[in-house]
This record gives sequence, structure tokens and C-alpha cells, in this order.
Amino acid sequence: MTQQPLIAFAGGRRANLPNLWDAAALILVLGVFVLMSYGSRGMTSPLSAPETAALSLDYWKLPYYGLRTTLRMFAAIVVSLVFTFTYATLAAKSRRAEMVLIPLLDVLQSVPILGFLSFTVTFFLQLFPGSTLGAECAAIFAIFTSQAWNMAFSFYQSLRTVPRDLEEVAANFRLTPWQKFWQLETPFAMPGLIWNMMMSMSGGWFFVVASEAISVGDVNVRLPGVGSYLALAIDQRRIDCVAAAVVAVALIILAYDQLLFRPIVAFADKFRVELTASQTTADSWVRDLFLRTRWMQRIMTGPARLLHAASLLKMRRPAAARRKGPPNPRIELVLDLVWYAILGAALFASVSMIVNFIRQGVGVDEVKTVATLTFYTLLRVMALIAIATAIWLPIGVWIGLRPRIAEKAQPFAQFLAAFPANVLFPIAVIAILRFHLNPDIWLSVLIVFGTQWYILFNVIAGASAFPNDLREAAQNFGIKGWSWWKNVILPAVFPYYITGAITASGGSWNASIVAEYVKWGDDTVSANGVGAYIARATADGDYPKIVLGVAAMSIVVILINRLFWRRLASIGERRLRLL
Repeated sequence: MTQQPLIAFAGGRRANLPNLWDAAALILVLGVFVLMSYGSRGMTSPLSAPETAALSLDYWKLPYYGLRTTLRMFAAIVVSLVFTFTYATLAAKSRRAEMVLIPLLDVLQSVPILGFLSFTVTFFLQLFPGSTLGAECAAIFAIFTSQAWNMAFSFYQSLRTVPRDLEEVAANFRLTPWQKFWQLETPFAMPGLIWNMMMSMSGGWFFVVASEAISVGDVNVRLPGVGSYLALAIDQRRIDCVAAAVVAVALIILAYDQLLFRPIVAFADKFRVELTASQTTADSWVRDLFLRTRWMQRIMTGPARLLHAASLLKMRRPAAARRKGPPNPRIELVLDLVWYAILGAALFASVSMIVNFIRQGVGVDEVKTVATLTFYTLLRVMALIAIATAIWLPIGVWIGLRPRIAEKAQPFAQFLAAFPANVLFPIAVIAILRFHLNPDIWLSVLIVFGTQWYILFNVIAGASAFPNDLREAAQNFGIKGWSWWKNVILPAVFPYYITGAITASGGSWNASIVAEYVKWGDDTVSANGVGAYIARATADGDYPKIVLGVAAMSIVVILINRLFWRRLASIGERRLRLL
């Protein structure tokens, strides 16, 4: 009896000592910090510094270039997360804000990266004159514009489709809006948000050349990175360097998949809405490593408790606002009319400025030409989204319902989504010129790389979040075949698919800038479309034509989203949400 406390004391003393897992975790964390410090040293150097101006196609430079690109992408993903939690939440919680923010989001996702760079690169360079930091901010902002929109759409859609029974539980527990957001809505949105984060990282690779090799009119800036390395290899027709860049991208994706996304996906398993636990769960050696540590867990206990306490704060509206009761319909009508008047005035002023700016450099015939080119690109986008849906919807469901398969397919899918279309330029240009192929048809294949992955990742997220108890109920009732697809899984993944389709539509228009105007050395092949029109105008620094092309593209995207995709999304919110 007297030995039990001694044994307990000895065991407790051993528990206070670090173990081998602590040492391994410490080495891993310190290694990441050293890489970040080493990669960020050149971000504030003078713009004329040799390491900024001169790029080398030496293979041994690729690790450093890859590190610089990865740091830019993670900086952009952090900004995208902040944007998502503020912008999407405001759009989902406020009816009047939603009237502005969601159409604006449609516009932002349709504006090509070159459209943003045309007007922001000069701003950032002037913000930090003589420093590489200005060019770095311009590159990070360009990557941000390829990451943020689908994350915001996913979070917004999740906030709008929280199961009603969970809403009632939150009301019965009298959770404040702050508590409800962190205890219910954010956990419910986690699976979709995480998969869209992975899609955003991969989407950033797709446009990494445009973000690091900035060329707008007389402004030419090339930052050290995989994108600028790839652009230089294409200019010099170095197919070996193009292949080396692809290998570097694959290794980088594998590294951050194992170190970051795999642990996050395993962690997000606890947020699935189900009554019975799934038999298989996602696994991660990094998560297991930190779970076996002693000191690392103790170090993180304090911040974890602080965050948990912050999520439980009873932050309420002022007492006077809570005592008002239901809103007065007449007051609401007046507020709506005032709000509509403000929006109408702002819209009229914006349209007037755009029209006056375009009239300075283009005429009526140019507008008709752009309208025709926009129609051609629209046909490509619609056809490719239909093809991508037919192929990747069943594949995404199959992967998402099998966590072990999803775990193995995750890095492979990220690599395919991150595969830069520029790598295919040599094949596309040589094949089209040699076999006299139609660029309007065969260049469309490149747009697929900016379309299909949004659909695949969102469908996988929807299938992964499908409750295990509903799967068991369908099996018990013997629902199989087409009946299972029609009545069980398609309604479950429909809201996720709509999110993927909306972002795929915007991604396709963005990809048209790259895919409709391709170069390999001195050879150039272009298709008839508004993407090629904007690419040529950007290369020439013709700002009125850039604005005209971007405006035409944005108008079409807004009309399609308003008249088609948003109606489908509302059906998903009303009829196909989990009850």
C-alpha cells in the first residue's frame, strides 16, 4: 500500500521529463522556422539586388526558389483565411450585406489575375519604393486572388446550410451569436473549408508564373521562385528545366501535404455531423508524433485553453438592441429602399467611370468584338464544366466515402490540381503548329486544369462529411443503384457541388487568360476568346482594352451565377440540407 504513492510519484516525475517524441517534434518545428527565416531574407532586399534581378536555370537553385514560392503561397493562404472568416460571415449573417458582397464576390472571382496585376503592381511598387517587398506584396496579392474566392464561397455556403436540428440545439442552450459561430457553425464548415484550402494552395500553383514573372506594359519584375524559373525555361525552350520545375512542385506539394494538410484533415474528422462514428478515420504521422510528446503538449495546453475560453465568451448585442423584439416591417421597408438607393447610386457612378475610361481607347466596333470573343469563351467554359461534372462527380463521391482512399489520393489530387498549365505549352504549341490543329478546340483542353479540380475537391469534401448513420440507414433499407445516387448521395453532396461549380466557373474564366494565349519561345498560338484578348492587352499595357475585357468577363459571370448557379444553390439550402 505504501509503495503506490511512490510508484505514482515516479511515474509522475517521468511524465514531466521530455521523451524522444519531444526531441523529434522540436527538431521538426525548428527546421520549419529555419526554412522560413532563410526564405524570407530576400523579401526586403533592394529591388536592384543581384539575387532579385538575376535568375538562373541551375537545378540547384530550385530548392531555394521553391522555398520562396511556398512562403508566398502560405502568406496568401493566411490572408485568405482572414478574408474568409470576415467577408463570408458578414455575407451569410446580414441580408443587406449579402446583396452587395455575394455579387461582388462573383465579380472578384471572375476578374483574371492579370486584371488585378495590371492595376495593383504599380501601387505595391510605389508603396515600398526601391525594395523587393513591393514586388513581393504584388505577388502575394496575385496568389491571394487565386485562393480566396473559393474558400469564401465554401464557408458562406456552409453557414447557410447548418442542419436545423443543430440550430435548435444551439437555441435551446441559449448560445450567443459569438458562441454559436465558434461552437457550431465553424466546426460544421471545417471539412469543406479544409478541402477548399487545399484546392486554393493548388490553384495558386496554377497561376504562379503570372504572379512571380510580372510583365505589365513597361513594368517587368521577376522574383526568385518556381514560377519565374518556369517562365524563364519556357522563354529559353529548356524542356529539361520545365521537367525539373514539375518535379520540384511535386516534392513541395508532398512536403506540405504531410506536414500541414494531412494533420488538419485528420483533426477535422471530429467535426463530422453523425450519430455513429465511422469505422475508418484519416491518419497522420505528424499528428501522432505530437500526440506522443510530453513537453510539446504542455506548451500548447495554455494557448488551447485560452482559445477555448475565448470561443465560450458570452458576447451579446447591447441590451437595448435585444429588447426591441421583432423588426417593424415599415422601418425595414424604408431601410431597404435607402439601401437600394445607395447601391443604385454607387452602381451608376461605377458604370459611368468604366464607360468613360473605356471610351478613351476603344470604340463601338471594339465592344462588339469583345462581346463576340466573350461568347466563344463562354461556350468553352460551359462545355468543360459539363464534362468535368460527368467525370469527377462520381469519382469524388467514391473517394470521399472511403477515408483510406481519400488519404492516399489527397497528395496526388493536390499535385494534379497544382500542375501548371505552362508546362503543357511546349506540347500544345508544337502539336498545333505541326499538325495544323484548330487552336479554338485544342487550347480548350488547357482550361480543364483550371476547372475540374474545384468540382472534385468540393465533392470529396461533401462525401467525406456525409454522416455515417445515414449511410448505415441506407444500407439497412436496401437502397442501391440509381435510387441510392438519386435519393441519398446526390442530395447530400449537392450544396458542396454547387460551391465547386461556382468556383470552377470563375476558375475557368481565369484559366482562359493562360490557356487561350500560349507561347513557347518565339512561337505563339492563340484561340478566339476574351482570355486571349486580355492577355494581349496586358502584354501591350493597353489599359482601356484590359478594362473592357475584364468588364465583359465579369458581366457574363455575374449573369450566369445569378440566373443559374445561385438558383441551384437556393434549392440546396431549402430542400437538400441535412435536417
